[in-house]
Amino acid sequence: MSASYIKMIPFDIAQQKFREHLKKKGRAGATLLAYSKDIDQVLKFTASRGRNLVHEIIKEDLDGFLDQLKKQNYTSKSISRKINSLRTFFKFLVEEKVIKIDPAKLLEHPKLSPKDPRVLSTIEYRALRDTVKNDIRTAAVLEIFLQTGIRISELAGLKFSEVVLNDNGFGKMLVSGREIPLNKTAQVALKGYLQIRPKTKSKSFFVTKSGRPLLVRNIRATFDRNFKKTGIVKATVNDFRHTFIVNHLKEGTSLLFISKIVGHKRISTTEKYLDYIEASEGKIEKMELVDI
Repeated sequence: MSASYIKMIPFDIAQQKFREHLKKKGRAGATLLAYSKDIDQVLKFTASRGRNLVHEIIKEDLDGFLDQLKKQNYTSKSISRKINSLRTFFKFLVEEKVIKIDPAKLLEHPKLSPKDPRVLSTIEYRALRDTVKNDIRTAAVLEIFLQTGIRISELAGLKFSEVVLNDNGFGKMLVSGREIPLNKTAQVALKGYLQIRPKTKSKSFFVTKSGRPLLVRNIRATFDRNFKKTGIVKATVNDFRHTFIVNHLKEGTSLLFISKIVGHKRISTTEKYLDYIEASEGKIEKMELVDI
């Protein structure tokens, strides 16, 4: 190993360089903080083993760090995230020629046990509807989630020109290149919203009271607040999507069709919901579905 290739850099200096690198790449503040905490944690561990310079760290040190996390009852998801942080950090050091060998390159992610999807019951989504009924915009957003299964990012990015309402039948939305039917319930909610939608030059379909595009964080905060107000626990906006998929599959809708409607890249992703349905037979209640 060429000595001229290795820079004898202390942990804190290496970490500072890495932080500056992330800032230049435009990483969000929350991401910087998460990386910093993860790297600080592993560097403290390796220092306790007598590794005082970054080039001294070897894979066995990182394996020991991960074993310690397991003993401290860190979840597989948390450990997997820390592995991503380590890989990014040491890859950066290799690219900067601070180290020659990447000790994190061969780290293996723990197997993640997929959780069952959270599906709202009839009582829950009806109670939520009742909670938001006087907030016409939120009521419309809720109905679109329940009746179409689109993602929160897709709803936030929905353009005015991508929504077609029809008095004589189904309307439709164009979302991420796929056409999604709008049933009567969804159309009534959207028409109600259009009556109070602020006049604005924004091309977004859903906007704030000041006429600006409704952002993902706005939507999430609104529903977190209303979940709490309604008494619905351990629920997120994404659970509307789960509810849509599970209820349609339970009613016998084509697996391929639902996969296309919700935008799954692989049909195997949609198939996983069938396992949940089989295990939960008799526990899933019916809701109003898009007539397809």
